[in-house]
Amino acid sequence: MTDDDLFGAFDGETLDLVLPSTLDAIRIDRVLALLTGLSRSEVNDVITSGAVTLNDKVIVKSSTSVVEGQRLFAVLPAPESDEVEADASVPVDVVLDDVDFAVVNKAPGQVVHPGAGHRHGTLVAGLLALYPEMRALSDEGLCDPLRPGIVHRLDKGTSGVLVVAKTPEGFTNLSAQLAERLMERTYYGMVEGHVAEERGVVDAPIGRSTRTPTVMAVRADGRAARTGYEVIARIEKPHAMTLLRLQLDTGRTHQIRVHLATIGHPVVNDPRYGHRREKRLPEDRFFLHSNTLAFAHPRTDEWITTSVPLPPDLRVLVPPSVEF
Repeated sequence: MTDDDLFGAFDGETLDLVLPSTLDAIRIDRVLALLTGLSRSEVNDVITSGAVTLNDKVIVKSSTSVVEGQRLFAVLPAPESDEVEADASVPVDVVLDDVDFAVVNKAPGQVVHPGAGHRHGTLVAGLLALYPEMRALSDEGLCDPLRPGIVHRLDKGTSGVLVVAKTPEGFTNLSAQLAERLMERTYYGMVEGHVAEERGVVDAPIGRSTRTPTVMAVRADGRAARTGYEVIARIEKPHAMTLLRLQLDTGRTHQIRVHLATIGHPVVNDPRYGHRREKRLPEDRFFLHSNTLAFAHPRTDEWITTSVPLPPDLRVLVPPSVEF
């Protein structure tokens, strides 16, 4: 499996925000430098590469002034530092601890590993404080130094179960299970509107959008991607929404979000692939939760299933009568 298969088409992290009044009428290069800590030359390289958009329009001139209320999105380069500093102040919710791996419950808003704009406070920093042995995986060349032990990841706005490796045996075996699509990953997702079919599969390749290069889209020449869904409940009030159980058969960048938007039912509160301006949840939090993760133990082949319930911040959109 290639790095793109595990982590998507982009290097580094992304910046995605609605510009506040304090940044109104300031040049885009200065805004990016202020928000990310990148040098002016680094910012210029990002802009000229076509990796920056304002309201989905690609910006290629560093002198372009931003306007309050515009949505700024940028794909940023990875940090130059080749090592993550352990940080015991970063909370890590461990669901299952094993010699070879740990399953954690990632909090919403938490970034998995360092990237430009997210150099500190990442899940990896917290994990290294708990499990310093994970650093050896990078030292031995098994994985990226910025991602020691990271087998797969969740978007910043997605919460839920995630497995990380602690030993070479664990990393090699779990990565192979992911590559061979043996690992089972189930999500809860709330989408806009009422999904007509009780269950279905979105089988559509995903690649970088040709219209807006900083987002992903269904493309004929993209990588194979398959998402299964099942309706849990259709909700009428306060808005028409559908709660889905989702099965991730592949792991492309933003796969679930792209697939659901493609069938006309974007994830509730999704800032990139949704279309509604009104916020149903706090900023940077869309309704997507990794509920269940199942895989074979790297040494014993025992089938392990871990799950975490829907967190309270998402449960508020689900009527008490809905059981799942």
